Amino acid sequence: MNQGVSLTVRLSLVLALWGGVCTAASAQATAAASPPGAETFFRQPAVITAQLSPSGQRLAFSAAVGPAARVGVFVLDLQSAELKATRAAQFSDADVPSFDWVDDERIVFSVVDLQSGSGEDYRTAPGLFAARYDGSELRTLIEREGRSFIQSGDIRSRSLHWNHMLLHVPVASEDKRGARADEIIVGELSGGGNEISSIKPLWLNTRTGATRLFTTHNRPGNPVRWWFTPQGEPRLILTREKDRLAYHWFTPDGSGDGRWQQIAEGTMLDPPPAPAWVGTDTLYLERALGPTGETSIVPFDFAKGRPSDVPLVRTPGFDFEGGYISSREGRLLGVRVEVDAEETIWFDPGRKALQERVNRALPGRINRMSCRRCDADDAVVLVRSYTDIDPGQLLLYSQASGKWRRLSLIKPGIDPAGMARTDMQRIQARDGRDLPVWITGQRKSADGKPLAQPAIVLVHGGPWVRNGYWRWEPMRQFLASRGYLVIEPEFRGSAGYGTPHLRAGFKQWGQAMQDDVADALLWAQKAGWASDKACIAGASYGGYSTLMGLIRHPELYRCGAAWVAVTDPFLYIEGDWWVRDDISDSGRRYNLKDMVGDPKADEAMLKAHSPVEQAALIKAPLLLAFGEEDRRVPLAHGKRLRSALEKAGRPPAVWVTYTGEGHGWRKTENQIDFAQRLERFFGQHLQP
Repeated sequence: MNQGVSLTVRLSLVLALWGGVCTAASAQATAAASPPGAETFFRQPAVITAQLSPSGQRLAFSAAVGPAARVGVFVLDLQSAELKATRAAQFSDADVPSFDWVDDERIVFSVVDLQSGSGEDYRTAPGLFAARYDGSELRTLIEREGRSFIQSGDIRSRSLHWNHMLLHVPVASEDKRGARADEIIVGELSGGGNEISSIKPLWLNTRTGATRLFTTHNRPGNPVRWWFTPQGEPRLILTREKDRLAYHWFTPDGSGDGRWQQIAEGTMLDPPPAPAWVGTDTLYLERALGPTGETSIVPFDFAKGRPSDVPLVRTPGFDFEGGYISSREGRLLGVRVEVDAEETIWFDPGRKALQERVNRALPGRINRMSCRRCDADDAVVLVRSYTDIDPGQLLLYSQASGKWRRLSLIKPGIDPAGMARTDMQRIQARDGRDLPVWITGQRKSADGKPLAQPAIVLVHGGPWVRNGYWRWEPMRQFLASRGYLVIEPEFRGSAGYGTPHLRAGFKQWGQAMQDDVADALLWAQKAGWASDKACIAGASYGGYSTLMGLIRHPELYRCGAAWVAVTDPFLYIEGDWWVRDDISDSGRRYNLKDMVGDPKADEAMLKAHSPVEQAALIKAPLLLAFGEEDRRVPLAHGKRLRSALEKAGRPPAVWVTYTGEGHGWRKTENQIDFAQRLERFFGQHLQP
């Protein structure tokens, strides 16, 4: 396990496996007479999440079924040939967004109202509930803030206040230091406003609602995050004091006690290496290595008191991003990594062989595998298999019989043959910076040459996130199905491509970051994929970039669509006494002034790149959309820009607001409505 593994996955390797299937799919897509309606792309998946029980005898999955289309949790008995589903939790006035198995009998889950819009997240804490797999013994564990209990006949009333949250679902242990039967770990939150000042862990019995103290002697103050072993023993905490961050490791002494040791410190703007995986006596960190600064996974050397220089896994050209697969005993079995496409690296030989068997059965696809009784002859394997043109399917493989069963398509109604391929390109920005760009919907003529199409530059939000992945995405596929080339640049300031690429975007809103967006379109036009007809679109920061694209590069774009968009950098950085938002005081004090700009020292720069201040330069047709309950980018941003456009005498923008929605649309009907509005708007100005 200590040997470094260099990994590079390239899309060409994945696509090559498709061979003639790709060609046939492309031909059928071109020949398609009319694309599916917006509802086909944006309605709920048939299966949202799925998870095997600890023994592998049952499978729990979430889905929206019934007249009210409420998301519930259902359980399949995998020992039965009929695979009949039993309802574990479903309610008439609420939905279950996430769940986990406590043991083979009991499920713990949260509850929200997905049909009230994303604004609910600002009004109501989700609470926590538990039930037996057959729906009996339903209990409220943590009450919901701001909303009455879900309507059900018998919910036992003993519960914790809403200022608690689930921290960890452990594996039950006979060791008195770990979890007992039916127990999980929750945290009691302290703090005010948008800040959490500390989290205190508690043991919580999911059957009785009883709690017991979590013994952590001599613990450092102000822990804001906890990490545990699979059995629920504490191993690592993150503490914060003003802008100072520190990680502390716990070493047990065998008597039920132990000692805490600080192992790393930093600031909110320059944080120490983040924990990647925490084991019983092992810690892996995310650390930037090499001249290009991509994040790799390295073990922490406790003898030397610092991270190792030898990586467990490296992903050249990408920061490490993915998941970790652990045994119930706390051994790291493998990691999932996101490079050009997802790949699973198994350290366990048995699971590696099992993955190879799955991949041979499902070639040319990403096959995310989980298993129970993995080393036994009767291993049960759950596989979520997908591609960039196929939302995927859920399959079950029995090692004993060697047979496959398809449990469900993820998005019934989506025909992969009618979808557009997604490719990743590495281009050069005007100053020579490496610029990753995702392209969807490239078309070729009969002689193999590029066919220029109207283009939509889709700018991601954040901006300090990675956006592009090789998988089916509803918005990119919806726009591509309407005849557009979809261009998604990972401009400087995006995460996922090395620390230098991320930091190159600091104080570059509307400047070099905006040039990167323009350079992606110019590259596609020069390569022959994009015509001279283009619009720009995006949400949140992507909405800001849309507005600045129309201001700085008006010759490139015929229109722009911006939703939940930052329009006033001063309002975003400083806040306003009369405008309520969810940006923390520490974020404003220690991060935004360095990452976006200081309202005093950088006042001229911020005004020069403020859509509100430069509204007179917006001349292209514009669509603006906002959630009326948005607290990340409040509706005041939209109103200020609309007033500035009117004052400057510019043509009024198409104006859309959604009741009950926050920072993005949660209601399916709003997602469909907005997609249809985009289709009409782009069709009017691009005429594909």
